[in-house]
Parts: sequence; structure tokens; C-alpha cells
Amino acid sequence: MGLKINTKTIGHGKPILILHGWGSSSKSWEKVQSYLAEKGYKVIVPDMPGFGESDPPPAPWNAEAYLNWLLDFTKSYKLKAPFYLVGHSFGGGLAMKLAIEYPELIKKLILIGAARVATKQHRKDLHKPFLYIIAKIGRIFSFLPFFETIRKGFYKLIVRENDYARTKGVMRETIKLILQEDITSQIHKIKSPTLIVWGANDKSTPIENGYLINKKIKGSVFEALNGCGHSLNLECPEKLAEIIYNFLK
Repeated sequence: MGLKINTKTIGHGKPILILHGWGSSSKSWEKVQSYLAEKGYKVIVPDMPGFGESDPPPAPWNAEAYLNWLLDFTKSYKLKAPFYLVGHSFGGGLAMKLAIEYPELIKKLILIGAARVATKQHRKDLHKPFLYIIAKIGRIFSFLPFFETIRKGFYKLIVRENDYARTKGVMRETIKLILQEDITSQIHKIKSPTLIVWGANDKSTPIENGYLINKKIKGSVFEALNGCGHSLNLECPEKLAEIIYNFLK
């Protein structure tokens, strides 16, 4: 696609591809990456388009566009299939799409606080079109003092999508498109050996979503980490890396 993609690769051995979450980058995975590399794996963590030091998409992308980029990346990087795939949050949703549509590429799948899945309770929060209309109306009053503080508070308390509130430009339009997709009805198609890891205190992607994924993927393994929230790679990297390693070996 002609985008400059910053990629951090360390180690030697069987390849592990890690897909970071929204607003994150390869830097946030350094501790997990180092642990797995020391255990004999080649660990590849790209900054996905629009994040870290990589170029942003030339226009707003939907989930399918990110999937096409991922396919191009594996080819250009000459990543030999099947490989191990780790996906966190937004990257977890992308990893599931790859596992659903191109199962032959994945040897084992690790999902960490994966997004774009919704239980019945969580679907109550997915009324985004209505909220986007409210947001547009709100721009009329953008001249008011402290408007930006009020706007961020609105998204945090009402919309509960901090990613949207923090995003600007082409990536703000991109996340609107991403948030429209719910792949819950397709998860049962995943046949790769799968590990699901969730923070017991995750407030970004409810742990009920993890239970749902576990139920839908036959034979999958579920691990809940007590005392941890959504960013397991930063909050408890050693424990997360150990769980991943034990699953892979």
C-alpha cells in the first residue's frame, strides 16, 4: 500500500506476530517481546498504520482495509505461515478477522482483551450513530470556554469510548468505521488453537466478552488475570508473557 511501517523485530526461531491495540504501538510491547525472544522466538511487532512511527492511512479505513494491510504486511515481511498470532484490543479484533477468513495462516491464536465483540449488555453501548449526531451538534458550541474538557468528559462518561475522544484527523473517521463492525456472529468459525487472556478489572472491553469468545471458539483456553485491567502488556507484562509462552510451547 506504499505506507512506511515501523516494525520492531527481535529474537530468532518460530515467528510470533503481535498486533497492538488502538492508540498503542510496538513500544508498549517491549517487555513481552523481550521475554518471548529470550525463550527462543522471533517476535515481530509492527506499528500499525496510523500509530507509533508508521504512516497514517491515506483515507479513513474500515476493518477490511486493515485486514488487507495485514495480508500485505505478512507477504512483504516474508512471514512464513503458519505463524503464531497475538492480538490485543483493536489488534485482537483484527487477529480474529484473519483467523476467520485466512485460517491457514495461523498456527496458534492468542487474544488479549479483544475488541469488536459484544454481549447483549455491551451492545447497549453500541448506539454510536446517535451519539455521533450529538457530537456534531456539540461542535456548534465549540466556541464556548472549556468546551474541549466538556467534550472529553462526555465521551468518557456517556459514550465510554476514550479512543474516539483522543483521536483526530483521518484516524477519528477511521475509528468511526471500525466501531461499526461487530464480528460476534462469526467467531465460531475460528478453528485455530486459541488462548484468550483478559484482565479481571478490564473496563474497556468487559470480561463478559472474553467469556463469550471462549464459548464460541471450540477448545479455546481462557485465562483471567486478577488485579489487571485492559493493558496487560503494560500492567503485568511478565505474567502475560509467561502465559503466552506456556500456551505456545
